[in-house]
Amino acid sequence: MKFSYKFSNLLGSVYRRGNVSFTPDGNSIISPVGNRVSIFDLKNNKSETLPVEAQMNIVCVAQSPDGSTAILVDEAGAALLVSLVSKSVLHHYHFHKPVHTVKFSPDGRKFAVTRENHTLVYHAPGKTHDFNPFRLYRSYHGPYDDATCIDWTDDSRAFAVGSKDMNTRVHAATALQNLAVYSFGGHKDAIVGCFFEHKSLDLYTISRDGTLVIWECDTDLDGLVPGSARPKKEKETEEKVKDDSEESEEEEDKDKQEKILYKKVSKHYFNKEGDFNTLTSCDYHKRTHFLVTGFASGIFHLHELPDFNLIHSLSISDQRIASVSFNSTGDWIALACSGLGQLLVWEWQSESYVLKQQGHFNNMSSLAYSPDGQYIVTGGEDGKVKVWNTGSGFCFVTFTEHTAAIAGTIFTSNGHVVISASLDGTARAFDLHRYRNFRTFTSPRPAQFSCLAVDHSGDLVCCGAQDMFEIFVWSMQTGRLLEVLAGHEGPVASLSFSPADAILASASWDKTVRVWDIFERKGCRETLQLGSDALAVTFRPDGKEVAIAMLSGEIQFWDPHNATQTGSIEGRHDLGAGRKETDKITAKTSAAGKSFSSLCYTADGTCILAGGRSKNICIYHVAEQLLIKKFEISCNLSFDAMEEYLDRRKMTEWGSLALVDEGQEEGEGGTAISLPGVRKGDMASRHWKPEVRVSCVQFSPTGRAFATTTTEGLMVYSLDNSLTFDPFDLDMDITPATIRRMLGRKEYATALMMSFRLNEGAVIQEVVETIPHTEVSHVSQTLPDTYVDRMLLFVASQLETSRHLEFYLTWCQTLLMLHGQRLKNRSMSVLAMLRALQKSVTRRYEDISKLCDSNRYSLQYILSVAQQDGSRKRKAGGEEEEEGEMEELGEEDSSVQMSEDDLPMKSHHI
Repeated sequence: MKFSYKFSNLLGSVYRRGNVSFTPDGNSIISPVGNRVSIFDLKNNKSETLPVEAQMNIVCVAQSPDGSTAILVDEAGAALLVSLVSKSVLHHYHFHKPVHTVKFSPDGRKFAVTRENHTLVYHAPGKTHDFNPFRLYRSYHGPYDDATCIDWTDDSRAFAVGSKDMNTRVHAATALQNLAVYSFGGHKDAIVGCFFEHKSLDLYTISRDGTLVIWECDTDLDGLVPGSARPKKEKETEEKVKDDSEESEEEEDKDKQEKILYKKVSKHYFNKEGDFNTLTSCDYHKRTHFLVTGFASGIFHLHELPDFNLIHSLSISDQRIASVSFNSTGDWIALACSGLGQLLVWEWQSESYVLKQQGHFNNMSSLAYSPDGQYIVTGGEDGKVKVWNTGSGFCFVTFTEHTAAIAGTIFTSNGHVVISASLDGTARAFDLHRYRNFRTFTSPRPAQFSCLAVDHSGDLVCCGAQDMFEIFVWSMQTGRLLEVLAGHEGPVASLSFSPADAILASASWDKTVRVWDIFERKGCRETLQLGSDALAVTFRPDGKEVAIAMLSGEIQFWDPHNATQTGSIEGRHDLGAGRKETDKITAKTSAAGKSFSSLCYTADGTCILAGGRSKNICIYHVAEQLLIKKFEISCNLSFDAMEEYLDRRKMTEWGSLALVDEGQEEGEGGTAISLPGVRKGDMASRHWKPEVRVSCVQFSPTGRAFATTTTEGLMVYSLDNSLTFDPFDLDMDITPATIRRMLGRKEYATALMMSFRLNEGAVIQEVVETIPHTEVSHVSQTLPDTYVDRMLLFVASQLETSRHLEFYLTWCQTLLMLHGQRLKNRSMSVLAMLRALQKSVTRRYEDISKLCDSNRYSLQYILSVAQQDGSRKRKAGGEEEEEGEMEELGEEDSSVQMSEDDLPMKSHHI
């Protein structure tokens, strides 16, 4: 089995902090998610996370006007130049200070960066051939506090900078005779946004207290005179006459008159009713003259400037709107809330949502794949159950019936029902067709459910309690409690049903794993005595082996039928651990307390995937008991316990800086206890860094991917399909020219097997689509078993993207009919391939079903409208006959008119 898994997508988190922005075509939106960036394609309904990581959380995103590159800046000032075409990092740069805003000029030749109270203008990468892509053009100073926003004029010759000192300044980006710098006041709070009018120097400034000031310039963009400013006149010597001094004064007055001037036209207030609402974000679309503003109360306004006409006012949440943005046409507005992790795209003309996504408010605790691998269900500590589409990356349904953290989620065998268990003492079953909770399972006495399991048939639901040490068994059909399994002496940590036999394994903190026979009601069949607390248990796909994760960091393998141990893996050294800022012990000592808390077998049962309270996920070979591969889920230094050693820059003569701040001495007496939440004075704040951990790991039924719930979100790793050359039993004689020569001779079976041995996707597709559909049955009969497996896997991949749907379905049906019995005998080895085929067929079936239903309803509507028009016209014609005589000319005109009116009705029927 191949293990070239690479990070492919990040689900469950759509926005963290920073600015969201649309791509230049207006069809996609870029959102920073932690130290990564996600791209949501609104036109094709897909999401993608770039395989690029910053060192810390990203706070600024800027795209070039052509959409080929982007600049990502994290909270420490480290910048990444990323290619959006190749999705790779082109250059690293460090600004050494936190950055507030980055923005490209409209011509794409420069970009401006606000760092503290400075504005730095750089030459844009790609426009000049330099060794260093970030070449500084000029530094601008002037604000007395941090600069917060930037906007460029349409000709890229000037830009405006707003700052926290309540002033806005217009700077010349190139040498101009009549403009160097111009400063504006008129506000009583920090500037949030400043925007130039379209092809003009007129300016709008918006402050945090909800004040809009409109400034009008007496000069157009064409009035900016290029060239360096005139040099200052040298001081006149005493020998010069008075006439010369008067002439110089006249020239200076003439220079003053040539400078551009601004005047305040009007001033508007968003908080008209007196209730102070902090304005947190804004954006202006220059072509349509629309201004959108977001507030701390979750309300956003849409105004038309310069008249300040209110078009929309809507509340999307009760949290602060952190970022707003228009797309290129001005039809869509993106709104992001960092408190809820919410991202919305609002179409203001139709007053409807184009995109409405929200992640879990707290960490995710569990996940499960659907049987066909098309959906993933996740449960969070916020009590919500969400179902995600693995193809699009979007959540399409959220269940909020639980009132406490979710402890476990699972799909039934048919994939139509999701079951979840929660600490609120209930287990609930949700229908994915009607999106409703149709079963609720409760215990006789209130209990906190910590784990969940469902048998293969979907008839029994089992939950383990962490406070009563019992296991409850319910019937899915009736919802009644069937049995209570008692015997554990500690909290039940994990449950797992055997896929082959009717037995249940339960792991507990009492250092035992018990095997129960539920159907025959014989109670506990076996008790497996362990040397440490059991945290997780799972069966191998054939049911002949069970894996147990223990608190000691060890993974043990047992035969559940004979109660004998077959092997063990010591995983403590592979988990790895970091040192927290406040830890007084080393990372090596801290790793002694780490352990795996989630296990999952691969589809063939040869390897096992393990994750726990660390940043590493490990894949072990069960028979050899060796580590095959280790994945590091994150390198984000914004999380705690990411570094193995202490940073010397944070060390003082009294110890770590984090510990010194907690117990800072004040004179001779005691310590200074800071007030919680106070940022000024004692510089205290209720700020903590989350720790990276893995709560659940799960392999996809297709074997092509695995998912894990982490502090970052729901991360999906899949096999790398970018390799085009992966030869299989290759000879020197097998070349694309030889394969095409075989096709010319109509030796289709030989050409197909040679293409699979060459294993280039383009060549295989060319050969398969060249074979006539009448020869499919003959070619399928001559294929050996090895090539049958590869052909079915290729058909599964083509069904997802190809338009030749009937052709590939013919291949699928023929191969399964001719080789079905042999595939059944090798069910374990081909299980992943069959699941991939099922996933592709199901997805295309659903897409075509929706399309057919939509077309059927549209045709019914068109026919009903046409029938109504026809009956109305027949009724009108009868009334005209009753009225009596008509002139011949009038009759001819009416006949011509009737024939013209019938045309659209006939076209409707067609």
